[in-house]
Amino acid sequence: MRYLIALLAVAGIVAATLALRIHYSMDAPPCDINAHWDCGIVNHSRYSAIHGIPVAAIGIAGYAVIAILALFRRYRLLLATSLAGLAFTLYLTSIEARILEIWCLYCVISQAIMALIFLLSIAALIWSRKSTA
Repeated sequence: MRYLIALLAVAGIVAATLALRIHYSMDAPPCDINAHWDCGIVNHSRYSAIHGIPVAAIGIAGYAVIAILALFRRYRLLLATSLAGLAFTLYLTSIEARILEIWCLYCVISQAIMALIFLLSIAALIWSRKSTA
């Protein structure tokens, strides 16, 4: 289970890195699909950084912490961290849906990965408690 969570965290790092690349790029983003799907608009909006730190960079750091916690079987901390990550992605999803009304493909992929990590973290914590009982 820990390797699967760590692998998903690496996938999250890849998605966040692609979003970060768009954040700093002035070129046309590869995910400019239509009026409702445009990573460039999302990653250049005023919501793409918190106190000057790109949201994608925060995601990269968060996924790295999740991978480390999973590999070291720190399931309680992993669950807390993945819950915080899920809450953060739901907040960002709300901004995309209600304020920007535009979706970023990389962000949606990251949101799905974080939801999966959260669910697997619950399962890993339950499994670890059963195996020690």
